[in-house]
Amino acid sequence: MPKSPPPARAPSSPTRRKGANKGASVHFTHFDEAGQAHMVDVGGKEVTHRVARAVGRIAMQPETLALVRSGSAKKGDVLGVARIAAIQAAKRASDLIPLCHPLPLTRVAVAFAFDAGTPAVEIEVTAETLGRTGVEMEALAGAAVGLLTIYDMCKAADRGMRIDAVRLAEKRGGRSGHYLAP
Repeated sequence: MPKSPPPARAPSSPTRRKGANKGASVHFTHFDEAGQAHMVDVGGKEVTHRVARAVGRIAMQPETLALVRSGSAKKGDVLGVARIAAIQAAKRASDLIPLCHPLPLTRVAVAFAFDAGTPAVEIEVTAETLGRTGVEMEALAGAAVGLLTIYDMCKAADRGMRIDAVRLAEKRGGRSGHYLAP
């Protein structure tokens, strides 16, 4: 069994690490020179079209997946409600994540797919803006809350559902350019 990492602690100086950006040394931008958390100043950045796509999945019993697919779950249209929840979460990401900038989103799209082999429901949330900072957190918040909503609506039938693989799949725009997850 792998050893657990040591507990996280607040850095006394800006945290730097290798490997995150093509081998270059980068730092955690939400800490100032004194190691204090702060909201990043994006005032000097250019306004560009920014897009982020986040994905995730919720595994469940085959019978639960059948209820979701048919739209006959006791609480109604599970995916319709989860879609609205994902959009709302993307719009409210800055209320949920302390140092996240509030952004005027120009588009939030939510798509679902079924993985009958597992069985699972997969979610993909795409968020877009014209702004000075990226929309990764909005897309990730949308994916996570969309999956949590599926869990909430189906928990009476299946408390053993498992949410996993929530991650950034792609981001475009801004100074760091295009990122596509492997």
